[in-house]
Amino acid sequence: MDQSRPPDGDVAAIVRSRREPEAFAEVFHRHFDEIHGYIARRLGADAADDLAAETFLAAFRRRDRFDPGRGAVRPWLYGIATNVVGLHRRAERRRYRALAQAPAEGPAPDHEERVTGRVRAGEVGPDLARALARLPAGDRDVLLLVALADLSYEEVAAALGLKKGTVASRLNRARRKLREALGGTNPMLITEESPA
Repeated sequence: MDQSRPPDGDVAAIVRSRREPEAFAEVFHRHFDEIHGYIARRLGADAADDLAAETFLAAFRRRDRFDPGRGAVRPWLYGIATNVVGLHRRAERRRYRALAQAPAEGPAPDHEERVTGRVRAGEVGPDLARALARLPAGDRDVLLLVALADLSYEEVAAALGLKKGTVASRLNRARRKLREALGGTNPMLITEESPA
């Protein structure tokens, strides 16, 4: 996503799409890859195509209810994506359980994948996958929006309709439970290069 683009460009596109539906294409083209990637990291590439499309269809249908005063479009889209993922949560739990049984993969080939891979169960290990599957849904959603989508506390709060303090407490609780499940290891601090 182009972080230099002012968020009000998205808001203007949403507002304009209420009378010119084709204007929604700007939002779709600007955010589809990011939302698709978030869903793929949660549920796998096979599910991501359909669920990302479902996310944007829901956003298009709800564009009349988007309130520009509540914030930017990006967290709104992540909120919708998280709800769509919630509908498919059993598949997500199965994925983490399956990853918990599989051997850990080697490091991802490029830098971007290594950075986002820090919290990916398939690269960190089966213990993390098991711990993620055991987290309460609300805590897991907050953690993964921060870790996989790189949303700020404010953006997560807007995406999920929570207060910023609730986001902070859920994130803290999720991190604590993950550290406990991993024997005190903080999965957020896994380095790109492991010692030989």
